[in-house]
Amino acid sequence: MATASNKSVKVGVLMGSQSDLAKMEKAAEVLKALGIPHEVKVISAHRLPDRVAEYAKGAEDRGIHVLIAGAGMANHLAGVLAAHTTLPVIGVPLSGSALGGVDALYSTVQMPRGVPVATVAVDGAANAAYLAAEILALADAALRGRLKKHRQAERNKLESTLAE
Repeated sequence: MATASNKSVKVGVLMGSQSDLAKMEKAAEVLKALGIPHEVKVISAHRLPDRVAEYAKGAEDRGIHVLIAGAGMANHLAGVLAAHTTLPVIGVPLSGSALGGVDALYSTVQMPRGVPVATVAVDGAANAAYLAAEILALADAALRGRLKKHRQAERNKLESTLAE
């Protein structure tokens, strides 16, 4: 799992279990492509609740600005993080259960008033990273430029594919 030096980390990419890594790596790939320092950690809201709370409470002091949390089934990771920090938390419901991720989606979006979790589509780790980049770009003109350039490159690639 890729991890930037602790002082420069801007985004924490977290997941409930090692089996979620293949899906959540898409977030890390986008962050890396945009030059955003990040860390990737496996941390279970159900098996290690104290560690999740400790991570969330200390994230801001470590320089983290946005948390991305992916988990499947009774996905409580994003909500537990949001309960312990005022940093933006982006939830990524993951498929893999008998319900195809709908259970994770519902447990991610149904947060109580005052404890919001932004939520992307099931298995939408890449979009979670783009949303994190947009949040960070509000205060970072260089990142805003890289994000615009990246988006234009994606459009150009699609247009060239359609023109063939």
